[in-house]
Amino acid sequence: MRYLVTGGAGFIGSHLSEHLLEEGHEVLAVDNFSTGRRSNVTHLEGHPGLELQEGDILSYPLMEEMVASCDAVYHMAAAVGVKLIMEQPVETLTTNVRGTEIILELAAKHEKKLFLASTSEVYGKTLENNGDIHALREDEDRTLGATTLKRWAYACSKTFDEFLALAYREEKGLDLVIGRFFNTVGPRQTGRYGMVVPTFVKRGLAGEPLMVHGDGEQSRSFTHVSDAVWAAVGLMERDEAEGEVFNIGHGDEITINELARRVVEMTGGRSEIVRVPYEEVYGKGFEDMRRRRPDVTKLREVVGYAPRFGIDEILEDVIEYYRRRSTQMDAEPPVRRVATG
Repeated sequence: MRYLVTGGAGFIGSHLSEHLLEEGHEVLAVDNFSTGRRSNVTHLEGHPGLELQEGDILSYPLMEEMVASCDAVYHMAAAVGVKLIMEQPVETLTTNVRGTEIILELAAKHEKKLFLASTSEVYGKTLENNGDIHALREDEDRTLGATTLKRWAYACSKTFDEFLALAYREEKGLDLVIGRFFNTVGPRQTGRYGMVVPTFVKRGLAGEPLMVHGDGEQSRSFTHVSDAVWAAVGLMERDEAEGEVFNIGHGDEITINELARRVVEMTGGRSEIVRVPYEEVYGKGFEDMRRRRPDVTKLREVVGYAPRFGIDEILEDVIEYYRRRSTQMDAEPPVRRVATG
C-alpha cells in the first residue's frame, strides 16, 4: 500500500515511516520541519519506497493532492511538548485543530482510512482528582484545568480532534481509528520541547545536573517507540478497531525522582539531581498531573499487544543514541529495537 504519514520526519512519524517501509509499503512523508527534523529520516533517503515532501498540513491544496494519491493516512503531525504549548499557544491550537480538520475533511472526501494520533493529555487531572490508583480507561471521565491556564490548551485541542474525528465517522462514514499515545520515548526524540527522558539523558552524559520539576513524585508510564508504532500499525490492520479509541502505552509507572536516579546511574553517576519549582520553569499557576498510567486491555484484546521494552531498555536505547551523536558529526542511526508479534 501507499501511506501518507503527516509529521513523517517527527519522532514517532519517522519510526512509523521506517516500519512501513520495512514491511514493503510505500510512504509519502510530509513535514514542515517545525518540530520534525531532516536528520530523523536521513538514513531513509534513497529508499525507493519513500517520498519526503516539505509542506504544511494547513495547506489545503497540497494536502488534498497528497491524500488523494495514497491508500490510507497516518495523521501524526501536531504541535507537541509542554514547553512549546506554553510558549506558542496560538500555533499549538491552530496546528492541532485546523490541521486535523483539513486532514479529516480530505480523508472523508477521498474515502481514505485514517489513523489519528491523540494523546494521554486528554485525560487531564483525572487520576489526581478521583483519588484512586486504577489505570486510565478509554471511556474515562476527564478533568481539565481552567481555560485561563494555557497548560491545558494542548489537551483541549486534541480532545476536539477526537470529537471531530468521531463526528466525521458518524456523519460522513470515515473509516478511522484513534490512538492515544502515553509518553512515547526512544532514539531520535529531542528534549527541546520539554520531553524528560532525552533531556535527562543528554544532561547525564554531559555530567550536568538533572532538573526535576516539583517534588519529583509525579509518575509516568513510558513506552518504547517501537512498541507504539507496532500497536498503531496493528490497529490500522484490524477491522474491529474501526471507529474506536485506544490507549497506546505501557502499564508500568515510574516516578520522575526514580527516573532521574536511573539515568544518573546508567550515564556514569556524575550528575546531581536538583529539584526546581514548576513556577521557575513555566511561570505562575502551572499545573501538572501526579499520575498517568494507561489501561491497555482494549489494545491487547484487539491486536494482541504486550509491550516488549521496559524503562531500562528504553534508557539504554536513548543513551546509546546520544552517545553516538556526541561522537559523530552526522550520526548513523542506532541499531533499532523492533517489536514483533
